[in-house]
Amino acid sequence: MASVVEYKGLKAGYHCGYCDSEEGKASCGMWAHSMTVQDYQDLIDRGWRRSGKYVYKPVMNQTCCPQYTIRCRPLQFQPSKSHKKVLKKMLKFLAKGEISKGNCGDEPMDSTVEDAVAGDFALINKLDIKCDLKTLSDDLKESLENEEMKKERNSKKEESNELIHSQAIEEKLGSGEPSHSIKVHTVPKPGKGADLSKPPCRKAKEIRKERKRLKLMQQNPAGEHEGFQAQGQPPSLFPPKAKSNQPKSLEDLIFESLPENASHKLEFTRFLCNSPLEAENPPNGPESGYGSFHQQYWLDGKIIAVGVIDILPYCVSSVYLYYDPDYSFLSLGVYSALREIAFTRQLHEKTSQLCYYYMGFYIHSCPKMKYKGQYRPSDLLCPETYVWVPIEQCLPSLENSKYCRFNQDPEAVDEGRSKEPDRLQVFHKKAIMPYGVYKKSQKDPGEEATVLQYARLVGQACSERMLLFRS
Repeated sequence: MASVVEYKGLKAGYHCGYCDSEEGKASCGMWAHSMTVQDYQDLIDRGWRRSGKYVYKPVMNQTCCPQYTIRCRPLQFQPSKSHKKVLKKMLKFLAKGEISKGNCGDEPMDSTVEDAVAGDFALINKLDIKCDLKTLSDDLKESLENEEMKKERNSKKEESNELIHSQAIEEKLGSGEPSHSIKVHTVPKPGKGADLSKPPCRKAKEIRKERKRLKLMQQNPAGEHEGFQAQGQPPSLFPPKAKSNQPKSLEDLIFESLPENASHKLEFTRFLCNSPLEAENPPNGPESGYGSFHQQYWLDGKIIAVGVIDILPYCVSSVYLYYDPDYSFLSLGVYSALREIAFTRQLHEKTSQLCYYYMGFYIHSCPKMKYKGQYRPSDLLCPETYVWVPIEQCLPSLENSKYCRFNQDPEAVDEGRSKEPDRLQVFHKKAIMPYGVYKKSQKDPGEEATVLQYARLVGQACSERMLLFRS
């Protein structure tokens, strides 16, 4: 089994969906007729990225918005405060059907679709999706505000003896926190005040916590941790922390128990899907095998999102996410990313070398695409030497220049560069031959420049394994 690719060369001067430049984008690309997971792993470690069967690499020092490959380290990952809010928002929706207020327009993570090669391929533009979500979120917000006004009017009629001051607190997108209200009561009339012979009232939140604790003790005397149903990801794999004062892990937050009478049910399925990647299932690999998969998100029997991922020898690579815009209030982009990070950790339990989560490209010059840097710890790929550098070390340089070499060693070079181009494998007229043999029969002076450009971009190892189709 070998990868077969058809190099298309450089494409420059076309529209950029990130900065809206009409002629600022530049990239090199190739069509993958078939590709092994190892070859694709090596290619993304050199700055390549696939969109369907088209595999492309931005020309970093020429393109208007340099796109740096970014990977997260899931084994050390701790969800941030905003991540926890998204997970809690999902749990509240599943448990009680609560829909948090908020403006989805400020959440850049609602979709992870890449604007790869607009004009050549019919890909969804992330920035176009944002415009649709903004309109949807405004409508949702307006309906919720109208409902709140109705409740306030009814409350004034029913409680004529109380003076109620409601203070609506404007929230940021996806905060997951409900609006607060402040009630100021008048002095109670004689005979209608608090009964001092009875114990003081407790807050409703404290009562709920006590009931939940007692219920869990009755259902789980052994202290086992249960989660909502998620096919292929048994909650028992993620036991709770031994000490209650320790912060909850990502798995604790995702697989938190739901009540028996929960309002909604969220389930997951995973299927192999068509892609240029050849599926492999070695004995020492993950149970799912390697290849491209659809992760389907089912809510009450209805599919609401599909995440496309590649499971590779050293990572889970997120390709893109489709979702139903009616459920954008759940921040499905953030939620799916956190689920995929947890899934990577699960795969690592059996396949120790699989320990990274690749998030595509980080674009520091585009404010709406900087969100990927929020998943820490993470690394950016140096565009010249192809070594990984912690993002914290890269950000100061990116503040000064769109294009940066992250490797601080001035003597360092690309160790995987093409050193012996004659060993490159060519597939020509149904025959496989080294480039050293193929070039002897070629008269076109531009052919050598094209092949050498391809060899430089894919590196020595891939050039010797992959078959470069030439007509």
